[in-house]
Amino acid sequence: MRHLIATLTLALLAGTAAAQASPAGLWKTIDDETQQEKSLVRIVDNGGTLVGRIEKLTDPAKADAKCDKCEGAKKDQPITGMTIVEGVKKNAAEPWWDGGTILDPNNGKTYKVRLTPKDDGKKLEVRGFIGPFYRNQTWIRVQ
Repeated sequence: MRHLIATLTLALLAGTAAAQASPAGLWKTIDDETQQEKSLVRIVDNGGTLVGRIEKLTDPAKADAKCDKCEGAKKDQPITGMTIVEGVKKNAAEPWWDGGTILDPNNGKTYKVRLTPKDDGKKLEVRGFIGPFYRNQTWIRVQ
């Protein structure tokens, strides 16, 4: 009986750790060049596909900023509330989520994206790339 309880407890803890390692949650974005906090992004899981929206810009002077460099439907739209991560799914063979895109509202460009949870899901390595060229940011989990 003790063995069964121990096994169930370990299984429960493993499931909790796996859930924490998902990119779903609220993240504080950190600029890779200035190391300053830029925004809060909420990533949600919509049936196995991740979507991320900017909930808040941390610089009060930019609270009403619009994406003037974006193209298409996002052109001149408010950055707060904008979807910037789309179409990301768990890579079954790797410890990351990929296959989607990320928008950089500062330059209006869209990149392929890879999201890799780090430190038991407390940090998220966000890699935006075009071909062999990439940029990494480390986001910090808020919740």
